[in-house]
Amino acid sequence: MRLPFFYGWIIIAVTFVTMAIGVNARTAFSLFFPPIIDEFGWERGITAGAFSFGFVVSAGVSPLIGRLMDRLGPRAVMELGVALMAGGLLLAPLTTQPWHLYLTIGVLVGAGSICLGYSGQSLFLPNWFHRRRGLAIGLAFAGVGIGSVTLLPWVQIMIEQTGWRTACTAMGLLVLVVLAPINLLLRKRPEDIGLRPDGDAAPSASAATPVSNVVDPVWAGTDWTLKRALATSRFWWLATGYFGGLYIWYAVQVHQTKYLLDIGFGPGVAVWALGAVSLLGIPGQILLGHVSDRVGREWIWSASCAGFAICFAALIALAHYPILTLVYVMVVAQGALGYGLTSIMGAVVVEIFQGKHYGSIFGTIMVAALAGGAAGPWATGVLHDLSGSYTLAFAIGIGVSGLSALAIWQASPGKIRAVAGRRHRIPTESMIGLD
Repeated sequence: MRLPFFYGWIIIAVTFVTMAIGVNARTAFSLFFPPIIDEFGWERGITAGAFSFGFVVSAGVSPLIGRLMDRLGPRAVMELGVALMAGGLLLAPLTTQPWHLYLTIGVLVGAGSICLGYSGQSLFLPNWFHRRRGLAIGLAFAGVGIGSVTLLPWVQIMIEQTGWRTACTAMGLLVLVVLAPINLLLRKRPEDIGLRPDGDAAPSASAATPVSNVVDPVWAGTDWTLKRALATSRFWWLATGYFGGLYIWYAVQVHQTKYLLDIGFGPGVAVWALGAVSLLGIPGQILLGHVSDRVGREWIWSASCAGFAICFAALIALAHYPILTLVYVMVVAQGALGYGLTSIMGAVVVEIFQGKHYGSIFGTIMVAALAGGAAGPWATGVLHDLSGSYTLAFAIGIGVSGLSALAIWQASPGKIRAVAGRRHRIPTESMIGLD
């Protein structure tokens, strides 16, 4: 049955809901973090290490998820993620020892999140849109912000009224009941159901040859296997950029709430800040994704890294001047700019290594990204425990932000395939034939 609109928008809607619940189920650890420390008296590095260990697990399974996506498609990957994440959240309330937290929040939730989160969705979403790829992915990933402003306050209320265990159980049930059925609607690519990317009509025999977005025909014409990709400098620049991107993202996200409490702000401000970042991420992801379709992915990645650098600087300043103005600066920079990373994370890789092995290549690059996601919270917690403050850890975050931006410029996806707004700059001899 033909729908009155492009099926790709159903894919975006399902991803929107999946991200709203799946990503925030993991983010909620930032809210569980203080009551777990208060209850058990564990060191911050050990406790935050459970979250970081989840990234180690995610990094280990990421290439496998990429191969699973290449072979079985998104429905199998997403339903596996639902089972793992729901299981971890439902078992976490039984925690009495640190290793229990590492097994549930670390292994199960960590492995599930690689399927349901940014990594898993980026394996197939770019297939559905070419001209509006950044905008479409930005809209899908904006679900994270909606989930933050609705789910996280609800989780915090449950923590205050009934404890973190009840809140964790409720999140597990939500993942299972909502996400399991809706992800059956997913398809890997529009061609699987007789459609074309962006909802375009099939070209007629008399139609002119479509204009290609290829800038480097030799590179784009290569059948990129994982082995071939690993032999290129572009792969390793991407790995460096993605490592840095998730390092700075989660270094802030895990420690932000506790840090604000430590320097004298109340729980209301700390929870509001966490939710407001994701709320601002909604227009930030959509707008920056759209702009990336016009100016190129490199510029938007750099702007997002600059947002995190400003965020770290504001956090350092807050230790000396704990005023709301600096909290606002931190929130706006992190949410409106920093979250733009996610809207182009899949687009950057697919525009360099597009092909039938894209899932395996992207999954392997995400090993580096998830290693950054693991290193950020762990290193930040350990540096705090050693020095007694977050200043050095946040200063390192500024440096990592700059390195990540530099790495994506070195990878230069725009030198392989031009975004829609830059196609007019492609030399005539490169414009025909390849997609």
